[in-house]
Amino acid sequence: MEVDMLHAAGSALLIILDWHRLGFLFAGVCMGLALGLLPGIGGVAGTALLLPFTYGMDPATAMALLLGLGATTTTADPISAIVLGAPGHAASAATTLDGYPMTKRGEGGRALGASYMSAMMGGLFGAALMGVTLPVIRPLILFIGSPELLALAVFGISMVAVLSGNTPLRGLTCACFGMMLAMIGTDPQSGTLRWTLDSIYLWEGLPLVPMTLGIFALPELCDLLVGRTAVVQGKHLVSTRQGLLLGAKDCLVHWFLVLRCSWIGSVMGAIPGIGASVIDWISYGHALRSEKGAQQTFGTGDVRGVIAAESATNSREGGALVPTVVFGVPSSAGMAILLGAFLMHGLVPGPDMLTKNLNITYAMVWSIAIANLLGSGLCFAFSGQFAKLATLRYTLILPVVLCLVYIGAFEGKRQWGDLYSLLFFGVLGWALKHFKWPRPPLVLGFILGAVIERYMFISIQRYGGAWMLRPLVLVMLAAALWSLMRPFVQDIRAHGGLKGMLSDFGPPRFSTQNLFPVFLLCLFAVMMGEAVGWSLYAKIIPLIIGSAAILFCALTLANEIFKRPVAAAPAGLEAKVMANVSQKIHMDIASNVAHLPAQTILIRGMCFFGWMAMFLASMALVGLIPTVPIFIVAFMRVEGAEPWRIVIPMALIMTLFVYGLFDQLLSIPWPASWLGALFPVLKSYIPSV
Repeated sequence: MEVDMLHAAGSALLIILDWHRLGFLFAGVCMGLALGLLPGIGGVAGTALLLPFTYGMDPATAMALLLGLGATTTTADPISAIVLGAPGHAASAATTLDGYPMTKRGEGGRALGASYMSAMMGGLFGAALMGVTLPVIRPLILFIGSPELLALAVFGISMVAVLSGNTPLRGLTCACFGMMLAMIGTDPQSGTLRWTLDSIYLWEGLPLVPMTLGIFALPELCDLLVGRTAVVQGKHLVSTRQGLLLGAKDCLVHWFLVLRCSWIGSVMGAIPGIGASVIDWISYGHALRSEKGAQQTFGTGDVRGVIAAESATNSREGGALVPTVVFGVPSSAGMAILLGAFLMHGLVPGPDMLTKNLNITYAMVWSIAIANLLGSGLCFAFSGQFAKLATLRYTLILPVVLCLVYIGAFEGKRQWGDLYSLLFFGVLGWALKHFKWPRPPLVLGFILGAVIERYMFISIQRYGGAWMLRPLVLVMLAAALWSLMRPFVQDIRAHGGLKGMLSDFGPPRFSTQNLFPVFLLCLFAVMMGEAVGWSLYAKIIPLIIGSAAILFCALTLANEIFKRPVAAAPAGLEAKVMANVSQKIHMDIASNVAHLPAQTILIRGMCFFGWMAMFLASMALVGLIPTVPIFIVAFMRVEGAEPWRIVIPMALIMTLFVYGLFDQLLSIPWPASWLGALFPVLKSYIPSV
């Protein structure tokens, strides 16, 4: 068997190194990197677009083209997250926490270098692990059932205790809120419509893309307008080439972290239903708990945070290919399209892929490995100007990025509701950021909420109560319980016991900071009131999660009202104890406009979301593509009085780019406009009307 494997791997390498196939692999890599730069589009759309073009190709060439695209989309994905603090996809959200603060202090090149190098190392590890374990991993995957998937999802949710930093109660509240948002739509058990607000758009639930862009991207873009500066001043910018090399060196220094996180990404990627948007948070949480001093530095611009997230995300592709090849069970939407390519070319997933078609299987392994080398190499070669985007004036960056964010959000369900969701979550994300409530637990709860509910019902119906007694389930649930309880145990110890912790409380103090938890409590109460009238199967999980949300939010409010300020703490507490209590940090991107008066922040924030609303109104009136030049010209002239010699070329270039890529190439069905409904003849002459 080992000789056959080595022979097949060698034959596969010779197949892929054919110049014809390498050319198609390189083309796939270039398209994957381009799609990774565009918010919300992702590799799924690109893979689906390329699928018809593989009809006339041999299987190895077709797989090289498709895997070249799929394996490198996440390599370029972190660029917008690191440079602008605006993750284009959910898979790069964790990278934002440390990558963007590094850019703000002039180390954008270093963050980019670390992301490329860790992505390449993770991708190579994933491909190597797939090649080695393919023949022996079949029994292990067959052992994993719905109880194990449920326990894994619960363990993922337990990461909120780590991702909440010094505010675990706020993090748990946000995680519960995210899980409740994930349950919006039609209940799969009973068909009950849950929290749909009589909107057909919500029947199928909220899409992930508008939520991620709203929660993470819009608050950072809003703060650019509020601060009215560039992300970083040019005089603080470290040499991009020097930074890229330094970031690559960081990955070599922290090679064991790369190895551990790549292992996590590969293993998680092989489990159907666990996507990249979950894997990067689990890997980030692992690094946060296991790396020395991470709880004091992660979230403030620690390069290890970038390395942890990116190495796991890119290693996922190799792991995700395993169940697709061995069982014909795709672990993601991209793998489902790849499975269609298998069938198109006469390849049947299963034992044949490990016997008579073993050379094709290893050709896919080599395709992933070479694609990661090419993708990272191209990013290193052409990243010289990416970090410098952070030095541009906000009036040059915002209009272009906002146009792309709107188009990316529209890819959620391709309905008007996607754009309303983007605006809603943008406001919510901005409020969370400025009230210092951690945003990562909200997104993690949203991603895993539906997974937990689905596998909970399947496990109970199939195994009864015995699902909790399976060995792997017991291990994962015990780890989840420890992960949740650990921050509270640490705080109790730091205070010298429970009595010392309770001594921190005193007379009530009220402030404007209390308004946000009060708002959340009212929202939870309204949602719970509506859930009571549903059928048993539809309401049992929402009521449990909602009760937990109310409990955690009430405890948060009580803690804020009754806890003494640090200066008023009892004199008996030693300085060392107080230092231990306060050493954790706020696990989110810190606001860089906190020095401004609250009234100024509020007024400028309202102006930002006013521009967003005006974009929507113009889209409804004349369509998206005509809105692009109108918005760019209006924003640049009104906000920054930019000269016409800059405004006109930018508006024209951006309009042609949107028209060529999204309208002609991707053929996106644009939302209907009032002008198009009134004058249908215009649809033949003006795109998107």
